[in-house]
Amino acid sequence: MTTTAAIRSEWTKFWSVRSTGWGLAGAVVLMLVVVVPSATSLAYNRDTEESAAGLVAGGTFFLAQCAVIALASLFIAGEYATGSIRATLQWVPVRHRMLAAKASVLAPVLFVLGIVAAAVAIAVATPLMDGYGRPASAGEVIQACAGNGAYFALTGVLSLGIGTALRSVAVSITVSFLVMLMSAMVFGSLGLGVADYMPGVAGASALVASGQPNPVSGSVPPYPSWAGLLILAAWTAAALAVGHEVLRRRDA
Repeated sequence: MTTTAAIRSEWTKFWSVRSTGWGLAGAVVLMLVVVVPSATSLAYNRDTEESAAGLVAGGTFFLAQCAVIALASLFIAGEYATGSIRATLQWVPVRHRMLAAKASVLAPVLFVLGIVAAAVAIAVATPLMDGYGRPASAGEVIQACAGNGAYFALTGVLSLGIGTALRSVAVSITVSFLVMLMSAMVFGSLGLGVADYMPGVAGASALVASGQPNPVSGSVPPYPSWAGLLILAAWTAAALAVGHEVLRRRDA
């Protein structure tokens, strides 16, 4: 099967299961679960430091990415759970082609989802802030939306790599959760600077302007905002490489 045919096959599989719709909708809902009370709190406390765009990073890091991780883990580990991976590899015996096809389907869908989730969050948060908070410029809004799209896409592909290596939905989700969320929280609570280089914190840094505090860590990262995406991309590449190596060495 050619690469194009493999992508079409994965596209069909991705949209043919109910978990896809629930996962996509869940990401937006979970984003609002964090952003709505945060925006209300800004108005109640008459806070003028945070902007609606800045709330997106917290919404993504603390809850919305959980839906992305679950969706991406199910996309590959779910096939191992049902045994359908055998048919997949029979039709696409070139292992890296199968993994690339899944990533090619997952990344653009999650990129669009991230933009939509951020745009909805900003649109809902702005009136709830009731004129308080820091006004967000058009550039900040664009950066928050585009950065969130990249965050979702990279997080999804990172989870895809972990799921390929671990082959268990529950274990894959747990490990991805630890890598993206808990590692940053643990290192941050210990006051270790390495927390800024954890994938979740680095990705959140890309959602705000350079020199602004990271909404997750509360401190200004030691690198420009665009570098946060490069750090997250490096973690994603490493996870994919590990997943590919396990996929190449082990039978289905």
